[in-house]
Amino acid sequence: MLDIKPNCECCDCDLPAHSEQAYICSYECTFCLDCVSTLLENVCPNCGGGFTPRPIRPSTAYRPGVSLQHHPASTQRVHTEYSRTELCDFSLNIKDIAPEKR
Repeated sequence: MLDIKPNCECCDCDLPAHSEQAYICSYECTFCLDCVSTLLENVCPNCGGGFTPRPIRPSTAYRPGVSLQHHPASTQRVHTEYSRTELCDFSLNIKDIAPEKR
């Protein structure tokens, strides 16, 4: 099940479960739209993959037991171990390769 992280791993801005500004890679690394588009240039600094908007889990259980109430978002904040310089250098090398070809 998708681990809905509460923050951007880079700038630490809040990304609540209903945020349309949250983006994830295939490993569920979570970043805000601003960091993805400007600093990271659509390159996940952890795996090198691309990003997609994070799905929004329904707050209402339209099916029994299937909602944010039954499967809440994580409260554990995650932060990247890399400096801004390291993030930029990493994305610089592969940003021009389409995510599906990396």
